[in-house]
Amino acid sequence: MFPIKAILHATDFSERSEYAFRVACALARDYKARLVVLHALPAPVIGFPDGIVLTQPEEYRAEVRAKLQQMQPTDPAIPMERLLSDGDAATAIVETANDRNCDLIVMGTHGLTGLTRLLMGSVAEGVVRRAACPVLTIKTPFAEGGRAGNEKSARTVKGLEPAKS
Repeated sequence: MFPIKAILHATDFSERSEYAFRVACALARDYKARLVVLHALPAPVIGFPDGIVLTQPEEYRAEVRAKLQQMQPTDPAIPMERLLSDGDAATAIVETANDRNCDLIVMGTHGLTGLTRLLMGSVAEGVVRRAACPVLTIKTPFAEGGRAGNEKSARTVKGLEPAKS
């Protein structure tokens, strides 16, 4: 198994993202890895006749920063860095993973299908296609017996075993 020293968790603050965060924390704890948590603010889609595009209001950015600060690792010994980025989420995730030398990306997926996926695209799919490191996507919540907060959490993810110290 390859060494995992840094894990990037991309969050949109959804329920699926929360489950993915728990898995990322469990993996970070078991591998003694640093955890990088990223939220990408979408670029505003506001057009005016003069071609002016407004940025996100500072109040909204402050609200998102506060949500990031509220995210606490399940184990206080896990070193965690919180980042806020602007623009396309998939691009921000891939670039952050590269810039921060992340060995793994852990993120939730909304499981878009059919026409919705064709028209809107999928952030998770874009990350999987472009990331230089492995990407673990979490589609559904865990069953009660296999929640990511318990002691065996990282081992419940098939094929991922902590490195022997």
